[in-house]
Amino acid sequence: MEQPRRIKIALVGAGMFGGDVHARAYADLQRFGIAGQLARVGLDEHSRELAPVKFDLVAVATRSEKSAQKAAAAFKELTGHEPRTFYGDEPWVDILREFPDLDVMAVATPDHLHTQPILAALEKGVHVLTEKPMCLTIHEADQIIEVARAKNCVVAVDMHKRYDPDHLRIRDDIQNRIGAPLYGTAYLEEPLEVSTSTFKWVESSDPFSYVGPHWTDLIWSYYRSKPVSLTAVGQKKRLIRDGINAYDAVQVRVDFENGMSINFHNNWVTPADFEGPVNQGHEIVGADGKVESDQQYRGFRWWNQGGGTRTSNNHFTREVARPDGSKGYIGYGVDSLTVGLVAICQVKFAKATLESVAHLYPTAEDARITCALVDAAARVRDLNFKYMSEGKGATVTARFGPDGITIVDANRISDGPDAVFEKIYDKPL
Repeated sequence: MEQPRRIKIALVGAGMFGGDVHARAYADLQRFGIAGQLARVGLDEHSRELAPVKFDLVAVATRSEKSAQKAAAAFKELTGHEPRTFYGDEPWVDILREFPDLDVMAVATPDHLHTQPILAALEKGVHVLTEKPMCLTIHEADQIIEVARAKNCVVAVDMHKRYDPDHLRIRDDIQNRIGAPLYGTAYLEEPLEVSTSTFKWVESSDPFSYVGPHWTDLIWSYYRSKPVSLTAVGQKKRLIRDGINAYDAVQVRVDFENGMSINFHNNWVTPADFEGPVNQGHEIVGADGKVESDQQYRGFRWWNQGGGTRTSNNHFTREVARPDGSKGYIGYGVDSLTVGLVAICQVKFAKATLESVAHLYPTAEDARITCALVDAAARVRDLNFKYMSEGKGATVTARFGPDGITIVDANRISDGPDAVFEKIYDKPL
């Protein structure tokens, strides 16, 4: 008798996103498979062939034993199955040793800890689903892509903003109506608790590196136009009061080959009594029109005594009651994981190549554009912050071109004309 086709998944990182969206998505896959999710992402042609595939979350790993056990117990409550737990500074090493037949490593660790588990998985021939940003430097991105290609492994990046139904309408319809893009703004503002209590690693990141990738990837998915230059500034006022040496907010302006200029605004100091989980939206002005998309307030609002006014994004994830009392978990937050798993199934079961499935999901090559922006923006931001504090203004920029990435800093002219241009990368995007 033929053995059922099976995908074994390990989840590394079970914090705010890993322990919620990833775990809930894998719970539904474990119970019912992937076929029911495919029409949402336009991949229902694969429903029959993938319907028999079984999905098992075989392991969950976190830094502490307590958090790993908590995540495993929560998964068992949803599915009746309890994954093995791993914990420590590099728990993915133990997982890869204990599960030599692992198919997928889902990486939901803090931003600056993505690269190690991704590379470790790829070296073993294990596919990867990773949270954004894939990594924080362009050099790490190239390394990941090189190993993934050598091993014919999928690296799918969770860029779920692409799958918001409003954004799909913009990509497939509205952008054609408004004409050639001129300029735009994209913003995502996180609550203060994220930077002061939820995450302990904010000093190793910044608001743009953390949530800016959602928007840089979205703009890339709309226009497929590469960046040619950027400038960035950041502010440190609120978190410093709590002894946290991290940026409150960062603003990055990126100019693209097609002539458009987009401003990305991000912070993680929004007060706790703001009416929504986050404040987010974007707008693009074209030569023949404009599109505005508010992802925070979509017309759904309520208030009650003692609760204030609240809004909710029912498109991101929502629970759907089943007759047995359990609840399904759907939304564009899950869709981004679904498309990556479809690609992985095609590679494993249909022997597809990476090139033949690249159109199905946000690839590592796509993520490379965002990694380049994150890398350059961090360097420019820090220099401009330094010069602003010295009264010299925010004069530093980054240039992207066939010769790579160059930091342009006029304040270095005293060291000679050549010192103004610092090459940080010597390959084209």
